Amino acid sequence: MACRSGCCCGSGPINEDNARFLLLALFIILYLLCGAAVFSALEQPKEREAKARWAQRFERFSQRYNLSERDLKNFLRNYEEANVAGIRVDTIRPRWDFTGAFYFVGTVVSTIGFGMTTPATVGGKVFLMFYGLLGCAATILFFNLFLERVITVIAFVLKSFHERRRNKVVLPQNGRCVSEEGRAGGAEAGGVGKGQHLAGWKPSVYCVMFILGAAAVLVSCCASLMYSAAEGWEYLDSLYFCFVAFSTIGFGDMVSSQRVVYEGHATVAYRVGNFFFILTGVCCIYSLFNVISIVIKQVLNWLLRRLEVPCRCCFPRRGQHSHRHPRRNVVAPGHLRARRDPSIETDAINESETDTGRRMSGEMISMRDFLAANKVNLAIMQKQLSEMAIGHPRQASSCSHQNGFSGGVGALGIMNNRLAETSVDR
Repeated sequence: MACRSGCCCGSGPINEDNARFLLLALFIILYLLCGAAVFSALEQPKEREAKARWAQRFERFSQRYNLSERDLKNFLRNYEEANVAGIRVDTIRPRWDFTGAFYFVGTVVSTIGFGMTTPATVGGKVFLMFYGLLGCAATILFFNLFLERVITVIAFVLKSFHERRRNKVVLPQNGRCVSEEGRAGGAEAGGVGKGQHLAGWKPSVYCVMFILGAAAVLVSCCASLMYSAAEGWEYLDSLYFCFVAFSTIGFGDMVSSQRVVYEGHATVAYRVGNFFFILTGVCCIYSLFNVISIVIKQVLNWLLRRLEVPCRCCFPRRGQHSHRHPRRNVVAPGHLRARRDPSIETDAINESETDTGRRMSGEMISMRDFLAANKVNLAIMQKQLSEMAIGHPRQASSCSHQNGFSGGVGALGIMNNRLAETSVDR
């Protein structure tokens, strides 16, 4: 069915991928507006109080020590420059020794970027651009591979529990032990084996999201206990730091492992534990975010189905035959989509062949012609990238576009067809 917003404007049916993209963009804009309103209501009164308190302190200090306002502000600007270079009032660990630099590059490649340490030299800034380019890409690949293994392990465990539940042993009247699945298989032709019966079983995305969420909460709670004891933070502040760090937001208002020595604690052990918790937490939160994105995409697909309404402009009138090939993933009626499910390759070839005469006449090629001529190569490259991300060739299926989860590179490509909600045969 055609999307109402696409047909009423006279532009014809809307591409399903574009409709989903626009709907997600609208949702993000509304989400940002709501978040801005909430944070403004919560934090603005505190900001006003802090400004008023600072103005009083500034005036009292300048009067007490007989300093001009201009001289005092210049001194504070000098301290801000020193603060950027890593100099603090309290004694902290060196910023650019080997351990400090290792902590810095860890925040760079993980995209946390606390901001406590930044390069001040021209050579350091230039080197960071090239170092971060390769390091961030490699770390994202590591996170994707971690996600793939987490999904595989969770699917294996859930499938084992599912298989054990289906194979509960019951005792019939004749005293012979048979399983429920064996009885059901005996009634069918040949009795399907339990391995074949569960071959297509996949875990639900909601169950995987619950497990990853529980793992992330467990890691955050354990890390918060360590930070509260070592850093002297409140437990809620430690939880706040864990989320900001694990989600790679990295505000920099709270940073762990910055003291030279931790009294009453083994400094080396604490720093090793800090590295372990940050690495584990980032991996868990990254995996959880990607699974939540699958749920968001499901909601978008549901909204698109609810917004689908019949529109006359999507159907050719009697006696008229449209010579225009339908666009890929177009939101059209189900019976029309069943008649023709073109692939990217065939669409590109047909569109390029129809304009061969005009291109041979010497007319300048348009952007639409250029994209149509290169669509085959782009589709092949996307398919190869998707297969490399998933780790095995994708199986061709005529219903690969029905659930809205086909294709994808990276985390979405890894989870494609691995969960029940992203499977092409559901």
